[in-house]
Amino acid sequence: MDLIELGGFLKSRRDRLNPRDLGLHDGPRRRVAGLRRDEVANLAGASVDYYAQLEQGRGAQPSEQMLAALARALHLTLDERNHLYYLAGRPQPSAGSPNAHVHPGMLDLLDRLTSTPAQIISDLSVTLVQNRLAAALLGRPKHSTGLRASFLYQWFTDPDARTLYHPDEHQHQSQVFVADLRAVTVRRGSDPVAAELTRRLLAHSDEFSDLWARQDVAVRRSDRKRLLHPTIGEVELNCLNLLSEDGTQRLLWFTPPAGTQAVENLELLNVIGALSVQPDH
Repeated sequence: MDLIELGGFLKSRRDRLNPRDLGLHDGPRRRVAGLRRDEVANLAGASVDYYAQLEQGRGAQPSEQMLAALARALHLTLDERNHLYYLAGRPQPSAGSPNAHVHPGMLDLLDRLTSTPAQIISDLSVTLVQNRLAAALLGRPKHSTGLRASFLYQWFTDPDARTLYHPDEHQHQSQVFVADLRAVTVRRGSDPVAAELTRRLLAHSDEFSDLWARQDVAVRRSDRKRLLHPTIGEVELNCLNLLSEDGTQRLLWFTPPAGTQAVENLELLNVIGALSVQPDH
């Protein structure tokens, strides 16, 4: 681990970013060519003091979660992300973990979706990164590892995972999840992670087993969801999906049907989200 080299690398990546490309204001008082330290810290969900210590080569070894957040905030390529982990003395995360590398093109699109809830997930339903409104709508993902990080796994093994969804939606969502998983397993071929996820769900969920036996297959590209939010109440939203070129990641964004109460609900959520969703270290 070389904290001095790590700090220099972080600064070099920060300096090269254009604030306007990330939806940040480039006002007359800006004194640096790239992002400011506080902007990177905010994007990564870290405190400004903590990030400043990292750039100065001081402080403790950053966690894998923080490294993943920094890689996304700085829009690092896969090679740059791997170098960041090397400098920090951390093993590179697997492609299916919550700390997996996110395609920079997907992050660019997410940065531009500032007025609607949006998040990037893996094809096995692991949440990789959210914008502020998605966190306010769906909540922060649980800090889980392995298969438990997958919302698909949680859906069939943890009743609390369904709390946000209207009870009338549960059967439909289960069918969509299973049909999509079969499509993913076909695309992944002999991938051990997808195979283990399927095996564990077959062993622990009768509902999953019954649906899996139907052999339905369909990639989830769009859907409509009825959610029961603790603050804004019941809201019905369109959920749209954009798949990465290799199909391993998806950008999800939620829009209200035109002319419905959901339009006002999301406007209220925007205000609530600004007050309640704070960066966390």
